[in-house]
Amino acid sequence: MALVTFYEKPGCGTNRKQKAMLAAAGHEVDERNLLTEPWTNERLLAFFGDMPVAGWFNPAAPRVKSGAVDPAGLGPEEALALMLAEPLLIRRPLIESAGQRCAGFDKEPVLSLLGQSAENRESLDAAQGCSRPAGPPCPAPSDRRAENAHSEEAHPDKAYVE
Repeated sequence: MALVTFYEKPGCGTNRKQKAMLAAAGHEVDERNLLTEPWTNERLLAFFGDMPVAGWFNPAAPRVKSGAVDPAGLGPEEALALMLAEPLLIRRPLIESAGQRCAGFDKEPVLSLLGQSAENRESLDAAQGCSRPAGPPCPAPSDRRAENAHSEEAHPDKAYVE
């Protein structure tokens, strides 16, 4: 099976599901923190391919959801500058495997890694977007650890996984 480099936002429930799908398909997943990776314009562009600039953005990012950032009104240079300054704006996951790269979980190489059956298409569709679209954003990884520690103290019989 393949080695898949998976750039994620730590603590993201959707990214957790996506990594589990790849692992269940027998692939080795190398997790990387999208928010702390030393990105450059060239490295990011390699993941976007021929996607329109608006597709480069994470639609669940707070500044996109609030309208503070309008991806449709940006050119490539402006978009990249914003993403380098605020990586939370980058559509995720970013995936690299066998020399192929993509942004999102609905295009190559993901399709080949998971197969392209109708069943997998439904699973892929369910693994897109924010797991908490109507709620507050996911807590930062450090907040989630504190939240889990509190939950473990209150409910020691339950296992909490970050």
